[in-house]
Amino acid sequence: MSLTILPLKFTNYQLLEDLKVRLSFHFNTIKVIIPEINIEETYNVQRQQYFSTKIIEAVKSVYSETEGNILIITEMDLFVPVLTHIYGEAELRGRFSIVSTCRLHEEFYTSERNTELLLERTFKEIMHEIGHNFGLLHCKDWQCVMHSSSGIEEVDLKHSLYCENCKSIIKSKEITF
Repeated sequence: MSLTILPLKFTNYQLLEDLKVRLSFHFNTIKVIIPEINIEETYNVQRQQYFSTKIIEAVKSVYSETEGNILIITEMDLFVPVLTHIYGEAELRGRFSIVSTCRLHEEFYTSERNTELLLERTFKEIMHEIGHNFGLLHCKDWQCVMHSSSGIEEVDLKHSLYCENCKSIIKSKEITF
């Protein structure tokens, strides 16, 4: 199984390298491609955020021929109209997903910098969004990475992997993960 990571408005290349190491346990091939996509039209001036669904659409129009899962990683603050913010979004049973590190930084909430916590939170959100690509819905198990997280505390509470029930759903779809 392959993963292509598209860092879009993203500058933390040490985090990207650390994520590639963690993700290499789950994907046979990981490529990083710097996308040349103008997503300024996805910016909402009133909200001062980027509309994640439209970013996915823009990326999909350029990278639809790319094989495997496509992960957009960004530092921009993301939204969908019904929520104040999101950590990520994914196509259910699709191949495209996006994760933002904007609100995963501890500095967003306190004055403390914590690179390990940022790595852990980002990895969890990537696994969550990729789970949606595999067809998983939100899980009721608070420790499962597929549990919905509306606040950073919920991100911190959950584990970074799928619960046994979610794993069995993935296996039933003959996805090796």
